[in-house]
Amino acid sequence: MKPRSVLTIGVLATLALGAIYFAREQTIQPHPREVHLRNIRQLTSGGENAEAYFSLDGKQIIFQSTREPYKCDQIFTMNQNGSNVRLVSTGKGRTSCGYFTPDGKRIIYASTHLGSPDCPPPADRSEGYVWPIYRTFDIFSAKVDGTDLKRLTTTDGYDAEGTISPDGKKIVFTSARDGDLEIYDMNLDGTEQRRLTNELGYDGGAWHSQDGQWIVWRASRPKTPAEIAKYKDLFSKNLVMPVKLEIMVMRSDGSQKRQLTSNGAANFAPYFHPNGRQIIFASNVNNPDPRSPNFDLFLINRDGTGLQQITFDQGFDGFPMFTNDGKKLIWASNRHGTKEGETNVFIADWVETGSSGDN
Repeated sequence: MKPRSVLTIGVLATLALGAIYFAREQTIQPHPREVHLRNIRQLTSGGENAEAYFSLDGKQIIFQSTREPYKCDQIFTMNQNGSNVRLVSTGKGRTSCGYFTPDGKRIIYASTHLGSPDCPPPADRSEGYVWPIYRTFDIFSAKVDGTDLKRLTTTDGYDAEGTISPDGKKIVFTSARDGDLEIYDMNLDGTEQRRLTNELGYDGGAWHSQDGQWIVWRASRPKTPAEIAKYKDLFSKNLVMPVKLEIMVMRSDGSQKRQLTSNGAANFAPYFHPNGRQIIFASNVNNPDPRSPNFDLFLINRDGTGLQQITFDQGFDGFPMFTNDGKKLIWASNRHGTKEGETNVFIADWVETGSSGDN
């Protein structure tokens, strides 16, 4: 479930099944106001590539990509410089949300392949801009080469958007098992699954802080009778409308919930800065039309103050993540694309000094 799906799919990159693809690392000039970014490099070239996340040591990247011969997203890994791209999912169904265990020995990701080897149908956009909630999504664990696949969730309905706590003990994820889209966590082996959120609306995209004490996530909160009725109607059709999402934080046990943004835009993909005091996220607050690909990255303090805009490209910038030492940032972007709607993975050195221009 990701806002990049509003973009027109570009020409797909070619990758033979099981082959190793060496990306050409390209250096890109930042926008003059992108003062926190230095030495921007493009790691993929062509198609739709997103949700790229570092291993704990920063040497490996796991990401999802739609590229030939696959008709929808599969999970791949690559080196930090974009080389040695490898398929690590089954090549069947649709996948999402890949992540490394802290020891680098295993990965997790969500997949629909047990429901069907084919790609599930796209969402019915006659309802407006909506995301599909595929009921056959479950979370799986595998070795880093994709072998030894183990199913971690078995409930009927959507289970996806999993990430792992830095100590490797907990997976936090989103599930529709109890009649709403809520945040849950479980042990790394799938045991002791518990619910952490309990308010009507979509709760998803959760991450732990580096000290494991906090969780940040995105949430919709329908308030009026019309909004509530619309949300429930869409949910009954396995759809959600993500045009209004706010950034939230809570303790890792589900206590002390607090809303950080209140701008009515589509704020998503939050991630803690390693300092634990700030959160980076994507938002279309500057152009809230859901049909527009104009998303930028922003930085905000954990108490909701100090909002700074980080990227200024006219297209899509989203899914940011820092290396554990805070020295590098990875994200997905439309910048420097050869075709309209092309989404690639970029990495840059992170510069702490200077101001990016407060909003």
